[in-house]
Amino acid sequence: MSEAASTAEVMAESLVAAGIERIFAYPGDPIIEFMEKSRARGIDVVLARREGTAAFMAEGHAMATGTTGVALSTLGPGSTALLNGIAAAHLDRVPLLAVSGQIETAREQYFTHQVVDHKLLYSPVTKWAGKVEPTAVATTMRKALSLAAAERPGPVHLTINGDVSKQPATDADFVMPPTSSSVTSVRVHRAPDGPDPSAMLAAARRPVLLAGIAAVRGHATDALVRLAETTSTPVVVAPMAKGVFPENHPLFAGVLDMACNKVLWDFLGEADLIVAVGFDAVELIKPWKAKAPVLHIDMVPNTDQIYASACECVGDIAATLNWLSDEWSGGPRWTEAAVAAHRERLRTAYYDGRVAGALNPTDVVDAVREAAPADTVATCDVGSHKLLVGQGWQALRPRSVLMTNGLSAMGFGVPAAIAAKLADPSRPVVALVGDGGFAMTATEVRLASAMGAAVAFVVFVDGSLNRIELKQSAVGYPSTATRIEDMDLVAMAEAMHADGVRVDSREALDKALANLGGLSRPLVVEARIDPSQYESQF
Repeated sequence: MSEAASTAEVMAESLVAAGIERIFAYPGDPIIEFMEKSRARGIDVVLARREGTAAFMAEGHAMATGTTGVALSTLGPGSTALLNGIAAAHLDRVPLLAVSGQIETAREQYFTHQVVDHKLLYSPVTKWAGKVEPTAVATTMRKALSLAAAERPGPVHLTINGDVSKQPATDADFVMPPTSSSVTSVRVHRAPDGPDPSAMLAAARRPVLLAGIAAVRGHATDALVRLAETTSTPVVVAPMAKGVFPENHPLFAGVLDMACNKVLWDFLGEADLIVAVGFDAVELIKPWKAKAPVLHIDMVPNTDQIYASACECVGDIAATLNWLSDEWSGGPRWTEAAVAAHRERLRTAYYDGRVAGALNPTDVVDAVREAAPADTVATCDVGSHKLLVGQGWQALRPRSVLMTNGLSAMGFGVPAAIAAKLADPSRPVVALVGDGGFAMTATEVRLASAMGAAVAFVVFVDGSLNRIELKQSAVGYPSTATRIEDMDLVAMAEAMHADGVRVDSREALDKALANLGGLSRPLVVEARIDPSQYESQF
């Protein structure tokens, strides 16, 4: 980098060096220089319809690609509006760089109009809230990108003052730090006189593998399948890890803390050893119930202590699993019939409460999954439908189902789907969203149509914030602030240069989805469901 390079140029060059291809932004005066320098270097700067969805797009893009997402906002109301999406990345363990503008340096200490203290605002929901200075810009960018991606990954926020972007950078040499994937060592931590990992597994007669999001980040799918098949051990996955173990495999045993929750916890209750493979307690909706001992395998130690673990393998997850497979000399632990019987119990519970002749929520999940090509990416919003999608959507490979299950923020599904489609236009993308979440983000459909992102937005329409309404009903309260006014989503889709269709039966839904893998522009499916099935599920 030339000595005459500006601070904004060094920032943009740092993103290029880090392989960043896309920024999701809602602009303002203090950041236009950085946006222009990024655009000039081939980075696609995407205008979201508000800062919150820009952050969700950055998070969805990072989830889909395994890279670091980037979101950009202006000062004041821009930075405060960005916060929810950054908090989502924090609890969803997603690497993200957020950059917000700020007032000129000389006025920052005394001026009040649109001035918010970003360090105080962002410190609780980021790994670091820093500031860009011309004297340390390359170092700051290196630290931010390295810290965001380090285990456990998460967001970093940087502030840049309006007068700083054009100032000459005296720290201009950005060197991309090594990635954590280069670490292949494993450390074993045991309680005094405790068994080693292979001995724990060998002694178990009904072990269960519980795989979480760190197994996705650790590229552990092949090793996980190998260990499961070597030992004939069933695999339960956490929701954000869907696809880390192929769900059409006979040893797949379901998704924890989604629909049919009791069936899964009863199953774990039968285990005499739980092998937690990259499982992150941030996804637990209710307290840990299993009594079996736990073998903890992760890239970080068991500091959450949601469960006790007398033995921990800390380091490369795939290497640990392969080592356990290499050490194995026992026979199969579960019969195929035993796992199949559990899967049948899970299936029965999943379809419980269906209403004959109606369009049930499970009908929508099944119809979309059957119509979607195998390589489809599905995003999911938050609500009653999420629990059914989490359990019922068959995921065949990692990063094929994107959901927020740490913060679990509504409004994620639509922007994440658009970002996933931009990340890989060759793959079909479908967003499964409730009418509440869709109402929050529906105007992003216009962005999808403008960018040629032919996403299918399937909206579960029941006119309700159903999860909360059910909880009100359970304690005898009337529906208060949980009913959503009816909307014509077909007309809305047409106004945003998308196709729209309204369905209220499985037959009509199948017809609407007939070309799901070959859409030429966005499609909004207004699926008018009977929500009665939710009551039996939850």
